[in-house]
Amino acid sequence: MHTDPKSDHVLFIYIQPSSSSSSSTSSVQTLKKQQVKMAALATAEICDTNATHITSGDLRVLHPVFQVYGQARAFSGPIVTLKVFEDNVIVRAMLETKGEGRVLVIDGGGSMRCALVGGNLGQLAQSNGWAGIVVNGCIRDVDEINACDIGVRALSSHPLKSNKKGTGDKHVPIYVGGAFIRDGEWLYADSDGIIVSKFELSV
Repeated sequence: MHTDPKSDHVLFIYIQPSSSSSSSTSSVQTLKKQQVKMAALATAEICDTNATHITSGDLRVLHPVFQVYGQARAFSGPIVTLKVFEDNVIVRAMLETKGEGRVLVIDGGGSMRCALVGGNLGQLAQSNGWAGIVVNGCIRDVDEINACDIGVRALSSHPLKSNKKGTGDKHVPIYVGGAFIRDGEWLYADSDGIIVSKFELSV
């Protein structure tokens, strides 16, 4: 990372691995390169350069109601949606699958009575390659989640765990933060806020 002395913008520099690197190392480097490029898309700049798409609804800015957790202050990726209420069984089941840089968006109905994601699920998300988790509800084990190398947004924290009945829906349209969100759309988050896009954005 290099700061241009003539500007306050941060420039991300990617160094191509040598041809002698193993294929697994190359894959990791490619993923890191993609993550750096995605993280470079600041939400403020997205808003400034996409006014037409915001007006049309192709870009939606979520209400500023989410707290910031996790090591990744900026993250992005294609969205996987879940709709649950005070029950996190299918949340765990989803995070047990390969994330492949995706973002799990959980509509927990805004419940403030229990947590839907805790430290173990944060570690699971990190291990399986999820870029981030957005919870329309609460999390717990905040210190553990803050140690995870993913981005997490939630309304608040709550020490009580959720029910374990296995109810809920996957890959359905949800309404979170004042916006409709659909499975397969793209999410961009940083310290300024969260944006949902109908399509993948480029630098």
